[in-house]
Amino acid sequence: MSDTADGQRLFVGQRLFVGGRWVDPDGGHYAVVDPATEGTVGWAPEASEAQVLAACAAAREAFDGWSRTPAAERAAMLGRAADIIRGRLKEYADLARAETGATTGTARAMQVGVAAARFRRYATVEPAEWAIPPQINEAGPMGRAGVMGALAVRQPVGVVSCITSYNNPWANPAGKVAPALAMGNTVVVKPAPQDPLSVYRMAEALEAAGAPPGVVNVVSGRSTGVGETAVASPDVDMVSFTGSTAVGQRIAEVCGRDMKRQLMELGGKGAAVVFADADVGSAVAGIGTTFSFYSGQICTAPTRVLVQRPLYDRLVEQLAAYASRLKVGDPAEPDTVVGPLITAEHRARVESYVELAGKEGATVVTGGERPPLERGFYLGPAVLADCRNDMRAAREEIFGPVVSVIPFDEEEEGIALANDSDYGLIDYVWSGDVARAFRVARRLRAGGVGINTVGRNMEAPFGGFKKSGVGRDVGSYALHAYSEVQAIVWPG
Repeated sequence: MSDTADGQRLFVGQRLFVGGRWVDPDGGHYAVVDPATEGTVGWAPEASEAQVLAACAAAREAFDGWSRTPAAERAAMLGRAADIIRGRLKEYADLARAETGATTGTARAMQVGVAAARFRRYATVEPAEWAIPPQINEAGPMGRAGVMGALAVRQPVGVVSCITSYNNPWANPAGKVAPALAMGNTVVVKPAPQDPLSVYRMAEALEAAGAPPGVVNVVSGRSTGVGETAVASPDVDMVSFTGSTAVGQRIAEVCGRDMKRQLMELGGKGAAVVFADADVGSAVAGIGTTFSFYSGQICTAPTRVLVQRPLYDRLVEQLAAYASRLKVGDPAEPDTVVGPLITAEHRARVESYVELAGKEGATVVTGGERPPLERGFYLGPAVLADCRNDMRAAREEIFGPVVSVIPFDEEEEGIALANDSDYGLIDYVWSGDVARAFRVARRLRAGGVGINTVGRNMEAPFGGFKKSGVGRDVGSYALHAYSEVQAIVWPG
């Protein structure tokens, strides 16, 4: 490990974390690139398939002891990890900013800060959160044999492979690892190849907090074999994945062979249904802030804006003006709102959708162009008007700062357009009529709906309908996701 000219830590020879030891990778190292400067942040390890299997075996060996460790001791370890992460906030956030291109504020608050909060959250689990619905725990008639006692209890699933996305290398892994460990599982974390160094720092914090050897393991690599092995290993009981629907489908195929449990947060193409009586300023600010956040590389973004026709022109004008005022540039500068996309290849993909939308008849009102910066994978937030719901830009997940604005007339049409999607993660409704907003929300085929807000309640269940995922996590729901329900019966 050394320092760059600006004093940032440079991870020259990062090692894998397997069975409580830092291990040299069989496959050497590859460069991790700063998307803002195109310079090298450090070198990440390329694990061999044998090393991935060794990590899974280490987690299996550690499972029995960790699962029988008193819950209070597991919680105390998570609390110490939270304190360590919080104490190293600046150091960890600087690395996250360099790896991801997130702005300084986002890296500190929404990445490292949220990760610390998630470890703290599962260090303070209330007994009620473990509970099974009380009627299941009551004795009752069990067939002709007469009255039987019955008890339902939660058990850890076992070894969990946590495969994480590049858009948040702190909060996303923490949201998997913390509840999984709290429930008594052990984990193998396979971070995204673009920004794995932050996840190794998380392992560093957990090691310092006293996680026993094998309870937490981290293996990285660009090869698809690393992830496939982490899923297919016979030592793995469950896969928790965040990423694209296409990769999720492949994971489901592999898991299906052994009936492994799955928790998947996949793609999104969120609809924002904006009625003519909405507070247009609130709608524009919410949509504009969210679709451009982290350069649009979030699955919860409202990227299809369905606007009732009387408000359509006004909203397009104001949303385009809002987007055009957002500063695109160096994420280290305090007034920057939109940083770079993760790679040059991804930027080119996002640009291709803007170009395609124009060919399909959409109007690029603003954005979609590279700013005059010498380095970095930047792209201005794009607002596309005159869109139809059958356009590819309106149907496929772009994962960039691009929003399609589509008109509708009546309430039923707006609902139908919102639901006409392969995805169903988070939708939004803006209306001055609260009764209508709740009525519409109940009819949207999405795992979550925001009414007159883009905010999230961090205790509310999170997950998607349709191709947006399987299962629910966050809050108490994550504890349930990483557990099995066991029924115990006895003669009455």
